[in-house]
Amino acid sequence: MRPLEGVTVLEFSTMITASFAAMQMCEQGARVIKVEPLNAGDPMRYIGASKGGISSLFANCNRGKEAIRIDITTETGQALIQEMIPTVDVVIHNFRPGVMDKHGLGSEALRALNPRLIYTAISGFGTTGPKSKSPAYDPIIQAQSGITATQGKEEPAFFRSLICDKITAYTACQAVTSALFLREKTGEGQHIDLSMLDAALFFIFPDGFQNHTLLDEDVAPQPLLIDILYDLNVTKDSAVTISAGTADMQMRSLIAMGLEHLLVDERFNSMEKLVANIDVFKSLVAAEYLKYTTEEVIAKMEAADVPCARCLDKDEVLAQEQLKVNGSVEIIDHPLMGSMRVVKAPPRFGGEPLTPGAPSPDHGQHTRQVLTSFSVDNDRIEKLINDGTIS
Repeated sequence: MRPLEGVTVLEFSTMITASFAAMQMCEQGARVIKVEPLNAGDPMRYIGASKGGISSLFANCNRGKEAIRIDITTETGQALIQEMIPTVDVVIHNFRPGVMDKHGLGSEALRALNPRLIYTAISGFGTTGPKSKSPAYDPIIQAQSGITATQGKEEPAFFRSLICDKITAYTACQAVTSALFLREKTGEGQHIDLSMLDAALFFIFPDGFQNHTLLDEDVAPQPLLIDILYDLNVTKDSAVTISAGTADMQMRSLIAMGLEHLLVDERFNSMEKLVANIDVFKSLVAAEYLKYTTEEVIAKMEAADVPCARCLDKDEVLAQEQLKVNGSVEIIDHPLMGSMRVVKAPPRFGGEPLTPGAPSPDHGQHTRQVLTSFSVDNDRIEKLINDGTIS
């Protein structure tokens, strides 16, 4: 039995935050019903590589779900959603503050219909304040949360992934499951507010803001851990990364490369001196790495029990033996998209991997069957189609 079996989630979303959060719940057993507008639906359907009218980006964030089309801007559509709420466990959306309230689908309205409901509202910046109504996309949040400042050395740099969207999704999923656990003890639902800005700052703060944490005047600033660990060492034929995160590992890595004399060098024989002369130290180490191939360096580091790796390209990532042993990646046949690769959800319950959900749905693919499961009869469904409430 998957842990969230028996939980029903209504998802109202565009793009990644709520979609990816709901998919994680789906992979863990929840029934997720994705509610989209009648016309184009979630814009993520059309971004990037696609086949059969569905993009791979959409497919990677929406498998296992049932997709329905309802016009929630109409009173009829709103009433239809409200009828579903008493048997729904979770509502999750990522619209700007006030949008769902305008449509009669805000937290107070829906939780009045079902006091056990977990209502999760994801926003860009929060529900109040000068930016609460501002549009929020991943690059904007990266820039505002300190992620670009952390990635760049001489100037800001982006993390080239939709990291803030996905961080927020993971945070939302964790918050929802915590609220479900609380409901088991109290019998009551919960309202959850979550902003992308807060989620991103919480994520980057522990290591990225080390020198902005302690506030007394006698605190001694130090280099960030990321400035010590995240360097590529160029070799004869490519590059290797060495993660010597402790003094002992640093010593073993230097001995492995025949650089033990640097351990007693007056410029580097204490942490304070090493920090003060880090650029000189790195240049001396870099010159030694150029004498060897990547495989030779890796062999030396493995013998010294120092973490090391060659940076793989994407094809090499997918071909690596460890992923095969883990069973992390699977090939499935999508009825519209053809053969496609999926990455399984990482948690293992009872040591067993989660089976990927059904292929991502076509726009409105399940409207009729979902409404039928909520006791909407066929005659009413036909009427709703004819009046343009659903399709």
